[in-house]
Amino acid sequence: MRSYVFLAFFAVLLPMAAALPFVGALLWAWISFMSPHREVWGFATNQPYAMVIFLATLLGCLIAREPKRFALNAVTVLLLLLAALFTFTSLTTLAPGPVTWKMWDRMMKTIAGAILVACLLTSRQRIHTMVWLIVISLGYYGVKGGIFTLMTGGGFRVLGPPDSMIADRNHLAVALLVAVPLMNWLRMHSAHRIVRLGLVAAMGLMVVSALGSQSRGALIALAATAVIFWLRGRGKIVSGVLIAACIAGTISFMPQSWVDRMNTISTYEQDASAVGRIRIWEASWKLALDRPLTGAGFRGPYFQEIVNRVAPGVTARAVHSIYFEVLGEHGFPTFLAWLGLTAAGGWYSWRLMRLARGRPDLAWAGDLGRMMQVSIVAYLSGGTFLSLSYWDVYWTLMVIVAAAHALAVQAVRQGAPVLPQPAALAAPGWRRPALPGLQGAGAPRTTGPGALT
Repeated sequence: MRSYVFLAFFAVLLPMAAALPFVGALLWAWISFMSPHREVWGFATNQPYAMVIFLATLLGCLIAREPKRFALNAVTVLLLLLAALFTFTSLTTLAPGPVTWKMWDRMMKTIAGAILVACLLTSRQRIHTMVWLIVISLGYYGVKGGIFTLMTGGGFRVLGPPDSMIADRNHLAVALLVAVPLMNWLRMHSAHRIVRLGLVAAMGLMVVSALGSQSRGALIALAATAVIFWLRGRGKIVSGVLIAACIAGTISFMPQSWVDRMNTISTYEQDASAVGRIRIWEASWKLALDRPLTGAGFRGPYFQEIVNRVAPGVTARAVHSIYFEVLGEHGFPTFLAWLGLTAAGGWYSWRLMRLARGRPDLAWAGDLGRMMQVSIVAYLSGGTFLSLSYWDVYWTLMVIVAAAHALAVQAVRQGAPVLPQPAALAAPGWRRPALPGLQGAGAPRTTGPGALT
């Protein structure tokens, strides 16, 4: 029954992708980020939804008059460069061809989808809507997992949707921590009190769910994220107390089995899993040194005969580090391009904060820059201990912050606050910012709860 309901829902939305390309971009992101088809049973579970949506959206871009443009910026250029480098390293791979080209195909689709999204993020409303889509997609599993953890006393592990990028508990935990700052941004710029309170509750459940995954990497990522969240937030004393109370309360709720597992962080040398990760990191580094321009290719460190080339005796396995995974699989040029995506996103985030100074109409952009930096830290710290190097959500976040930067620069060049352009789909909870001299009962507030400042 679930399969038929999902297919019917999909069939209704698909024509809208051709008529309104931005709706298609949202639909593609929903399928890619949330994997809702993994939540149904039967024949609807394994259908090429993302490809169908992408083609329909591409058709819509050609025939619809909806606002769109190719966004030429550091993020899109680096994504295109990564596509070329992935192709080059796949042609010279040491891994079996079917494994390599399956992964290559997946990366090309992911990059193409991110570029398509970049072309359609032409207004603040669309950026706001895309962030909502990401938050809902990840928040569904976070809220559900948080409730599950509270109901079971934290005795069971929280997992993501099967056969997805966040299926593994470690991946899911970091994904939830990345989404929490985005939730806070939406809370800051939502007009309705109920929405703001709902987002606060969801943020708490996301943290509970991340800890309920029983991922040691998630605990380290949570500590790093909390520090940056506090530094980038407002009201240092109040926010510091709330963050500390939330984390301490959640940790005290977890069972002794969770505490024992987390304590192994300080005695990692006695943990077989931790030692195995360190050894595969060493092997990946040696693979990068052995083939500095190409690495071993996609999934190279997963094959024993490839690992034996540089580190005999080390067991081939998942690398469990975004840094060593890219290095071992693709070498140094690709690693620098991949790392450049984060550098570009971080720079755009910093620029958003600078551009928004003294500009109440750009408060949304400055706050987005602050919260995006927190998400970046969550990904970089949590990714140290897991294989999430090619995560489509993270790449889309870099696309979003680059699009926001372009809009902020445009507003500053115009020299005066500018009303947002109309979009095909308005963002839930979004409200038009107040302009100097705007009067009347319909003028939005610039102070108080939910105000843009």
